[in-house]
Amino acid sequence: MMRKTHQWILAAFILAALVFYPKIFGIYYTNVFVTFAIFALFATSFNLLLGYTGLLSFGHAMFFGTGAYGTALALEHIEGMPLIAALLAGLLAAALLALILCPIMVRVSGTAFAMLHLAFGQLMYVLALKLRGITGGEDGVGGFPIPPLKIAGLVSIDMTDPSNFYYFAITVLGLSIIILWFFTKTPFGSIMVAVRDNAKRVDYLGFKVPQTKAVIYIVAGAFAGVAGSIYALFQNLIAADDGFNVIVSFAPISMTIVGGIGSFFGPLMGSAIFGMIGEMTSRYTERVELVMGVILILVILYAPYGFMGFISFVRKKLAKAAA
Repeated sequence: MMRKTHQWILAAFILAALVFYPKIFGIYYTNVFVTFAIFALFATSFNLLLGYTGLLSFGHAMFFGTGAYGTALALEHIEGMPLIAALLAGLLAAALLALILCPIMVRVSGTAFAMLHLAFGQLMYVLALKLRGITGGEDGVGGFPIPPLKIAGLVSIDMTDPSNFYYFAITVLGLSIIILWFFTKTPFGSIMVAVRDNAKRVDYLGFKVPQTKAVIYIVAGAFAGVAGSIYALFQNLIAADDGFNVIVSFAPISMTIVGGIGSFFGPLMGSAIFGMIGEMTSRYTERVELVMGVILILVILYAPYGFMGFISFVRKKLAKAAA
């Protein structure tokens, strides 16, 4: 009972902090926080594959970019497109791509899975550059109209206002993360972990491993698409380098490793750590990627379980000392 009370108090504190964040920190740091939240969802969706199912992907950005382009192109070409419909267009575009690829991807694992994603990710990058008539090539798709958020025809909220967009983005991204958290807590979530630990045993128990991987794959791709959709709306621009570049694919890998593989909140912490370090480092040097790379190497060498693993280690030590 006491633990539940503490959880509700913590949830209320986090909600209050999110509500008052723009008023306390101003527009600049509000935009920084939105960027962190976008990549937190992106990394969390990736963690469904790596942390929970044991599938390493070097091309997860293709779902991020597809979701971003789906939303941007819908708003660019469909006059009067509602905001929620444009967001759903990005989600469905990413989910459709995952659905097309999953018959191939669910039958491989390990190095083959990782390298196939690298190949398909680079294919999407080249297509985004070459199909200039659709994607805008290197310039991308930008300047598309950002529709207001209309609620049941009663109120219209201007999404070009940074504060209004912050509340919209945080609501969508937060709900998406909560949905993924509940997804991992279902019986299906236990099967995900079992597939990671021993796929053959899961097959012997009567569960269809390829179909299980397909569901996980589509869910992970769809929510990466949601992150991409919010990113496109936030920047009012999406280009090949922002959506499909291999560096974008390696971002959730780095965040998950630093935060803690296998822990649901690990990618969130990794995204926060990289966001803070990137913000502080950029004030003193342009070699932000070099600093990030050094941190990633140090974590792999000396803290392979990441930040959440370190927290777990400290808790065990404290409990042992108390006992």
